Amino acid sequence: MTGKVQVLREHDGRVARVRLAAPPVDGRANDALQAWLADELGCARRDVQLRRGLASRRKQFELALPAERVSQWLQRCVGDQVKSVAPGGDT
Repeated sequence: MTGKVQVLREHDGRVARVRLAAPPVDGRANDALQAWLADELGCARRDVQLRRGLASRRKQFELALPAERVSQWLQRCVGDQVKSVAPGGDT
């Protein structure tokens, strides 16, 4: 993936904020975010699917991964602000 990605520590309990350098043109930012998430989580891009927010600043991705793996990754990214992640996106 090209471009800069920054995970912001601000978190509302369910949303991790990510800042991308990729422009929001022709889906490039969505593609960059999907590629970055797959790389960060150590999975294939097909395991990271955009479900909501194609043209919005707020995105919802479905991850075909065990909830514990996602929770551990979030813990590393945003620290103590993450309690747990359950299947279906509930905290």
